Amino acid sequence: MPYDLLIKGALVYPGEEPPRVIDVAIQGDRIVALGPELAAEAAAEVMQADGLLLCPGFIDLHAHSALEPFRDPLLAPKIAQGFTTELINPDGLAPAPVDRARWQARRAYLQPLEGPGPETWPWSSIDEYLQALAATRPATTLVPSVGHGSVREYVMGNEQRAPTAQELEAMRREVRAGFEAGARSLSFGLIYVPGTFADTAELIEVAKEAARFGAPLAVHVRNESDLVLQAVGEMIEVARRSGAPLHLSHLKVIGHAHLVDPLLELINQASQEIDITFDQYPYGAGSTMLSALLPPWSLAGGPEATLARLRNPAARTQIARDVRRGLPGWENIFAAVGPESIIISHAAPPRSDAIGKSLAQLAEERKIDPLEAALDLLCDTSLDVTMIDHYASEEVVRQIFRHPLHLIGSDGIFGEHPHPRLYGTAARVLGRYALREGLLPVEEAIARLATRAARRLGLVDRGRIAEGLRADLVLLDPARFIDTATYEEPRRTPDGVVGVWVAGRVVWRDGAPTGERPGGVLAGR
Repeated sequence: MPYDLLIKGALVYPGEEPPRVIDVAIQGDRIVALGPELAAEAAAEVMQADGLLLCPGFIDLHAHSALEPFRDPLLAPKIAQGFTTELINPDGLAPAPVDRARWQARRAYLQPLEGPGPETWPWSSIDEYLQALAATRPATTLVPSVGHGSVREYVMGNEQRAPTAQELEAMRREVRAGFEAGARSLSFGLIYVPGTFADTAELIEVAKEAARFGAPLAVHVRNESDLVLQAVGEMIEVARRSGAPLHLSHLKVIGHAHLVDPLLELINQASQEIDITFDQYPYGAGSTMLSALLPPWSLAGGPEATLARLRNPAARTQIARDVRRGLPGWENIFAAVGPESIIISHAAPPRSDAIGKSLAQLAEERKIDPLEAALDLLCDTSLDVTMIDHYASEEVVRQIFRHPLHLIGSDGIFGEHPHPRLYGTAARVLGRYALREGLLPVEEAIARLATRAARRLGLVDRGRIAEGLRADLVLLDPARFIDTATYEEPRRTPDGVVGVWVAGRVVWRDGAPTGERPGGVLAGR
């Protein structure tokens, strides 16, 4: 058989097994042969890779790439670090299903996390959205989740109440339709509107649809701060009672390091009863929309209703009072980390000058209280603001990282001054933690980045280097591969990435994207 590409002499990490020096042959979109000294004359192209590592393409289990391909289908920050597959629509937030009369409100709410997408959204159903997304021809393969929050809003708006029996059945139908269209998980965002308004009973009923398809629940829990044990415990119960596997998104503890050990022990205990995993980005700071600082009641009704409250003196006073005092069960990020640790990573005009400054700095510049500075910023930008919140030490990050159920999700948000995780996650895990520091074996890091992530999503055609599997590959120089993105200079691609292939086509080479866009959208099961 003739080969399109023969990669010779690399140290090949096939998945969970130890590495060996072999040749790898690619024909079309598949790996067709592996072994020592494959015949070079049978190949149209030969790449000599002595001293380099060849890995399966990495899988990002928490990606905010649902709308970015409409702007930039190359997704360069992802392919530059070796991500070839991404799980999109996390946190219960998705562009579809959406009521055609309310798409602009959905777009406004998602914009800080996902960007705006096309000028006009031509879709309503999940299937229609996936068709539009596929037409952008993205460089990576995008694997959709069904977003519980988006389904809830589609069925019953942003109302703060329990669904009727008819509404609950309608939600289950929409979730089912999403899985039939190709979704591989059901995501929940229990700090975001309207997911935060759902009670445990609703979550269980909706999760039963994921269980029917054997798909995991990918969950941003209600509280990652002082009540993290209760919040994770709630979702363990949802998984137990629904029968669905559980995958916890970006596992962390905000501001309460003493809860890390009990949290990991809770997960250990749960693993004896349910199928459970979690992902983590390797940084002690998070990033999300600045409106996540607001109490849930103030977000009911959607962006316009929230802005109206912020501009109403009495409602604004109540919002500020609730943030300062806290509310039962609510994750109060402002109180947990403080204004000095909240940095603005994106702000729409006319407040773009706020980017890179902390709330404490903005308050000092304007001679006002830091919370009032945050509320002003939300008003001035119509809520289009993203923050970075520094919540944990590097020691806490590594403590969670060492856990054997740990997988990788970048949670990368595109923007002018993003969190460095957008550019650096995979290189920090494999390059810094494994290759440089030996925090875990290299084959273990690659298994987490690729093999076990593929298994979590039921992707049987990727995640390993083996004959007959899809040729998603990453070729690295182990002496150079490391993250270079920082909080000050976040848009820096990792060093040492020699080549990245998606479905047998090279998408990154010589430090730049090639322009190839072979990824697409995974549809069907």
